Amino acid sequence: MHDFDGLPVLIPVPAAAEILGISRASAYRYAECGDLPVRRLGGRIYVVRDLLRALLEHTEKEVAQHDREAAQTEGP
Repeated sequence: MHDFDGLPVLIPVPAAAEILGISRASAYRYAECGDLPVRRLGGRIYVVRDLLRALLEHTEKEVAQHDREAAQTEGP
């Protein structure tokens, strides 16, 4: 996972896209539909660092849980 401690509280969408490994266009689409936690300030859109961190941590936990459940159903 990315080290968020050195990032500003509000991350410009292009920088967030780079962190996430997605295109700028995708990041703006995710921001517009509410999939990325954003705030608007002065006509610009920013991703909220701590909310992005929480979103990614939650997603990682869901993936790990899914993997554990899949391993249990596969059996020997």
